Parts: sequence; structure tokens; C-alpha cells
Amino acid sequence: MKKAEITAFLSLVFILMVSFVLGILEVSVIHTTKNLNRLAADRAVFSVFGEYHRKLLEDYYVFAIEGSYGMGEYSEESLIGRMQYYGTAGMEQEITGIQYLTDLNGQAFREQVLQYMEEKYGLSLIRDFTGLTSQWEEQAIQGEEMEETEGNILDQVNGLMESAQLPGEESGADPEGNTGTDSADPGTDVILPDSAGMEDMTKGGPFTCIEQIEKSGILSVVMPKDMELSGLAVELDAQPSVRSLNAGRGTFPVRQGTNGLEERLMFNEYVLKNFSSAVPDQGNSESTEESGKTGRRSLAYEAEYILEGKSSDKENLESFLMKLFLVRMALNYVYLMGDSSKQAEVTTLAVAVTTVLLIPEAAEVLKQLILLAWAAGESVVDIRALLSGHRTALTKSSDTWQLPLSSLLTLGSGTEQTDGSDVPGGITYKDYLRMFLFLKDPDDVNMRVLDRIEGNIRTEYGMGWFRADQCITKIEAKNTSEILGGITYTFPVYFGYE
Repeated sequence: MKKAEITAFLSLVFILMVSFVLGILEVSVIHTTKNLNRLAADRAVFSVFGEYHRKLLEDYYVFAIEGSYGMGEYSEESLIGRMQYYGTAGMEQEITGIQYLTDLNGQAFREQVLQYMEEKYGLSLIRDFTGLTSQWEEQAIQGEEMEETEGNILDQVNGLMESAQLPGEESGADPEGNTGTDSADPGTDVILPDSAGMEDMTKGGPFTCIEQIEKSGILSVVMPKDMELSGLAVELDAQPSVRSLNAGRGTFPVRQGTNGLEERLMFNEYVLKNFSSAVPDQGNSESTEESGKTGRRSLAYEAEYILEGKSSDKENLESFLMKLFLVRMALNYVYLMGDSSKQAEVTTLAVAVTTVLLIPEAAEVLKQLILLAWAAGESVVDIRALLSGHRTALTKSSDTWQLPLSSLLTLGSGTEQTDGSDVPGGITYKDYLRMFLFLKDPDDVNMRVLDRIEGNIRTEYGMGWFRADQCITKIEAKNTSEILGGITYTFPVYFGYE
């Protein structure tokens, strides 16, 4: 038998070692619990964002959670409830930042679209268009200038006719004793000689087309005879681009340069590939061709709506075609000013008319007005060709000019139907949609695309509760959990579709 003993020094060392080990164990428990709580929160938020809206992804290639979960009533509490369901029960959670598709004029939506387009198609998709943007801007400016010129044509025509008061007109007879059928009414009948030598007097004159556009709108003269005008319409006040929206909060990473030249062209190709237009074979969406649901959409001319933002297909098409008409008119007028043979035709007609009206001094003024009217008439024929799915020459030549001067006299009167022919190597209706989309404010384009996405999902799939401003793309939350002995741990969690 041996006696055991321990000194005070060894006792102190033993106590310190035990305390150290227990401290290490407690620290390990705390850090392990922290990590487990972080993992639980991460797993929960990943699971929540895994519940993305399938139709939004399948049809439009965009990730987002539909925050109401099909119930129509949205609140952030439902998101917290879903996270707790997936493993954060027992934690206190507060959403400190949230981003919707509609925030910052659709910034999150635009970022996802650009990423999808770049990954699927690459920059080669827009290589042919990058050098055309300056031409598009120049054409738009010419169209705006032509709008003012076109607006003055009828005023000048009326002034010219008022100055052509023939002797005896008030009594209904001319100096030769004939009846007033050979007089000129400023707004209706303009006496014009035909090319054979004034044997017939043509009703209406070269300004009939412009008068018809002023009176009844551009659609009354440009619609091809086999094209049926859509009667669909939407309620503008209910669209995301117009109504009051849920607004996100917080600071999230933002992609820079989303409105650069290449990005604008890329986004516009997404629009042209996924939304319908007035020329179906050039504007149909890829998704609707596959699903066969084009007939169930609330608008048929979606690209035109994105450009013009009016409530009905008719209004959107009319507004877009009027801009197109002015651009074409400017280009055609420039060609006429450089074509000596066509100017000679117009000069002959102007001299003959002013001679008949006894105002030969007005021949030069009338010549310029007829040139403008002829450019307008050619533009009508161009638009008819475009709406028929044909191509038209960007800049005209003697070979691609389609409207004879003699046909101008009846264009728009309802007694003719001069349809434009297809010009190999020319530009299409889709090309003009692309041009005007590039010139449009990107923020307006973003929001109107979201208008159509929301409307299509609601209409095609019967999801009347779907709202673009309830679609969540990023979230940041503050989490507080109790770890050990009343110790609490607060940490953030973040997730976003990027």
C-alpha cells in the first residue's frame, strides 16, 4: 500500500485544465450551433427560391418567386412562413431587403433577360445591327421633320385652291358658259388633266391619299385587302407600367451597362422573338409557337403595344404605322428630289393644273406639293407591302419605285388597291420594329414587356392572380436564434437569381 497525495499546485493545474476543456467544448457548441443555424437558414432560403414560377421560366426564361403562392393575397409573412417550413422554425426572422421584377423600371428583369440572351445566342445575334443604329437615329429625325411638313401640305393645298377663283365661279358658270363642274373645290374635287392631254378630269387629285389619312387615319389607306384588323384591347390602368406597384427595398448588386448599345439591341431581339406583331410570320414568339396559345393572348400586336403603349391593337398599330409612314415619306421624298425624270413628270402636271386653274405663277409651289404627295403615296404602297410580309427597298431607285404618278391620283380614294411587291434584299416590317425599339426609352420597353408577360400568363394559363410586382428575385433577411444559456446570435442571409 502506498499513500496518494496531491499538492495544492497540482489541484490548481487540474482545475485549470478541466475549465479549459469545458470552455473549449462550450465554444465548440456555440460555433457549431451558429453554423448549423446558418446552414438551416441557407437551406431554407435556397428551398424557397427553388419554388420559382414555372410558366415564367418556361415561356420567358426569367426566374422569380410568385409571392402570393397562387392565392392572390401577397405579404412578406408568407415568405417567412415558407422559410420556417423549410427549417428555420424557432428563429426570429425579418426581411430587410427585397427586390421585385418591376423595381427600378424592371432592372432585375432586364438583367436576367440579357444574361439569358447572351448565354443562348451570344453577341453574334446582333453583329449585323450594331452598324445601323446611327442610320436609325437619322431616319427618326427625318420622320419627325416630315411630320411637320406633312401637316402643312393640306394647308398649302387649300391656300392654292382659294387663290384659284375662276371668273363666274360664284354664279356657277365659267367664262365659256359651262356649268361649275370644272371648278375647283378646295377640299373635294381638284381638276387635273390626265397624261393623255387633259381629256379626262380626275376626281380627287394627287392629295386624295393625304386627305384620307388626315380624315380617317393611316389604317384606312394602308391595310392590305386580305389583312383582318385585330379588335383586342386591354385595360391600361391595370397594367404594371401604369398602376401603383409594390416597391422593394434594400441595396442589391446591380449589373452595370444594361442600357448600352449592345445590351439594347440584345434585349430588343428578346422582344421580337417572344412577342407577336401585326405580321405574324416575322414577329411570332418562340414560346407561343411551341405552346399553340397565340390565339388566347389579350393583344395580338404585342410588339406594337410595347412601342406605343395604347389600350387596343388598332390604336397601337395605327400609331406605329403613322411613324413608319413619316419615315418612309422622308426617304421617298429625298429620292424624288434627286430623280430628274420624275421631277419632269411632276413639273408637267403642275404646269398643266395651274394653267387650267388660271394661276400659272403657282406652278413651282404646286410642284413641290405634288412631290410630297407622291412620296406619301409611295410610302402607303411600301407599308402595304410590309404588312403583307414583303420587303421594301430602304432607299429607292428607278427600279424599286412602285407608284406611277397616274396612280397617285386615285390612291386612297377607295377605288384602287395598289399593293407593293417584294423587293429582294429589302427591309421587312420586323426590321422597322427593331429600329423603333432601339429608339425607344429602355425603361418604357422594360415595363411594357412586363405588361405583356403578366397579361399573357393571366390569360393563357388562367392565373388571374399573377402580378409582376409580386414576383421576387432577391431577398435579404435578418435572423436571430438562441444558442446556449440565453445567448442569441443574429446573422444575415441573402439569395438572389443572378
